[in-house]
Amino acid sequence: MMSDGPDSASPAWRRRPARRTLVIIAIVALVVVVIALIIRHGRALDAAARFGRGGPMAVAVATATTGDIDIRLPALGTVTPLATVTVKTQISGQLQQIAFKEGQLVKRGDFLAQIDPRPYQAALEQAQGNLQRDQALLANARVDLKRYQDLGAQGQIAEQQIATQKALVLQLEGTLVTDQAQVRNAQLNLQYTHIVAPVAGRVGLRQVDQGNYVTPGDANGIVVVTELQPVSVIFPMPEDKLPGVQKRVHDGAVLPVEAWDKGNTSKLADGTLSSMDNVIDPATGTIKMRALFANEDGALFANQFVNIQLLQDVLKDQVIIPIAAVQHGAPGGTNSTFVYLVGADSTVAVHPIVLGAADGERVAVASGLKAGDVVVTEGGDRLRDGATVMLPQDTPAPAAGAGAGGQPGGATNGKHRRGMGKHNWGGKPPSGAPASS
Repeated sequence: MMSDGPDSASPAWRRRPARRTLVIIAIVALVVVVIALIIRHGRALDAAARFGRGGPMAVAVATATTGDIDIRLPALGTVTPLATVTVKTQISGQLQQIAFKEGQLVKRGDFLAQIDPRPYQAALEQAQGNLQRDQALLANARVDLKRYQDLGAQGQIAEQQIATQKALVLQLEGTLVTDQAQVRNAQLNLQYTHIVAPVAGRVGLRQVDQGNYVTPGDANGIVVVTELQPVSVIFPMPEDKLPGVQKRVHDGAVLPVEAWDKGNTSKLADGTLSSMDNVIDPATGTIKMRALFANEDGALFANQFVNIQLLQDVLKDQVIIPIAAVQHGAPGGTNSTFVYLVGADSTVAVHPIVLGAADGERVAVASGLKAGDVVVTEGGDRLRDGATVMLPQDTPAPAAGAGAGGQPGGATNGKHRRGMGKHNWGGKPPSGAPASS
């Protein structure tokens, strides 16, 4: 007879501990899920009780201030040198010396290159010899003319001989003029062997090496000199902005221009508007303008793309709010631009406004607000007219029946509410508020 002990147990009996473990794990997982759902549901109920049942909404605010607004016209410009000169030889000869370093800053008249001067020195000496010879011949002809004129006065020679001598003197005088011109030409050619910078600027890469035979017909020349101090930036401006700029220019104003890097994060240079084109491009509806920059530190480079900010005008004593406070929509059934105005009792009201010029993160309010008004800058997308808000300096309201200081649940310090119209955030505005002008 077989024993009933474990050794004789069936396979089903051996699998019972594993099944118990699986059941326990499933129960624990189910409990965890139920607890998570309860916590999530509790948070949703708390949010609904706070925000959906008249509870205060936490917002950020800013106070409307009075200050100046800069009217800036942005554009994309190209750094354009006032002069770009290809230095070419004006005579033919062997290039004996390169006296510049690539990328070097040079002044006007600085020595750049030397061409073999010996052929031109010889030509100059030859021209000077011809001049001296003809000067001697002319001097002798003039002496003979004087002698012939004296003899003619005595009737000893014919008038024809005197006339012939006069013609010879005139001929030699003409030859002397030609000789002098040849001397000056030879001197000029000799001077051309010493090549200097025609303008101040930066030299580029050399186009020919020392030892080569150069001629005036070389297309690339010897080097290119680009004037960079001062330098200009040419940029297009929409034609609808032209009347405002023209009016300021005709009034004698000097319009400042700022050049910023490609990412529009770092200012490179300050300059002024210099001139504008005389025609509007019909294809783009823009007009080209030129701004001048001293560029003493060399921050602007030829053909560099820069972001331009043209300061057209400065509006004084404007009511200013952050752009983040401006709302667009139809809260009353009509599309409008408005702000949520915070009242002394910490409730907000939809307040239509008319916007003026914008300057970065700030915007002027043409009508609808006055300095000192408090507007919502963050959290406005969840507000409605008449909603109660909780400001940055307020503490959250305690639960009902447990108000701090013995006050009824949900009550807040009336001192904060009475002072809301002149709130100064403890001397520092919250995020989104404009800096004081």
